[in-house]
Amino acid sequence: MFGTNFFARWPLLTGLAVAASLAMTFGGAGLAASPGQSPWQDQTNSKVRLVSGTVTNDGTTAPYAGVQLRMAPGWKTYWRNPGDSGVPPTFDWSGSKNLKSAEVLYPAPHRFADANGTAIGYDDEVVFPVRITPERDGEPVELVLSFDYGLCKDLCIPNAAALDLVLPGDLGKGDAALLEAALARVPKPAQGDTLPKIARITAALGGPVPAFEVEALFPEGATGTDLFVDSPEVVVPVPKALGPLTDGKQRFAVAFMSTSEADAIKGKSLIFTLVSDEGSTKTAWTTD
Repeated sequence: MFGTNFFARWPLLTGLAVAASLAMTFGGAGLAASPGQSPWQDQTNSKVRLVSGTVTNDGTTAPYAGVQLRMAPGWKTYWRNPGDSGVPPTFDWSGSKNLKSAEVLYPAPHRFADANGTAIGYDDEVVFPVRITPERDGEPVELVLSFDYGLCKDLCIPNAAALDLVLPGDLGKGDAALLEAALARVPKPAQGDTLPKIARITAALGGPVPAFEVEALFPEGATGTDLFVDSPEVVVPVPKALGPLTDGKQRFAVAFMSTSEADAIKGKSLIFTLVSDEGSTKTAWTTD
């Protein structure tokens, strides 16, 4: 389920702590599921299930699934870039049938301070919307998911859930409202004058203190403003705000520990995700 690298990212747990933690569940497994939902599956300090429905998003109507994860109070899970600690979730759909693709979308995360620095992710509950494309339209899709994710509080614990759900060829609305609410939190591609947006990126990767700075524009009076950066190719440090939002502008810096760490991002595609309570956007950028 979990490779060596997965466990290497977590603080070590004593055998007693592991046993105690694994005995703690969040309740819900075994309850009857509504049509279009899998039963809740208990995990350590959390529970997870699949939901589904026909969703209209960005003018297109399509079948969606959702990975709904509820966490016990005080526990958190991680975004694509987990920050200074933790690991990102993984979604393996390889056991599914009549499935051409399953595109997992990530709602905008927020940051947490922890003993290892700054983590990026979610608490309480998160729904990961999944855009489903069947191999053959009009026929049932059998979803089989191996979902690996981490939870942290005082201890960090890996979890692995095996979930399955059949989406009929005539999938109705189902959990469309839940999925549409989750999709509303997924950052949209930055376009034109839509805020938030990046005004300027200034990179100084060859100096004694390699870094780049980002100037972002947010709606006047926006709350919960932040910037996160990730890449499918390299690990990117957690940005730090260089001051509060002022006149709709806020600056962030991404500092690297060494020139070799900075060199690793050159020529790589980075995704800049600007978040706020008023909306979130994402922008792709490639370093020179």
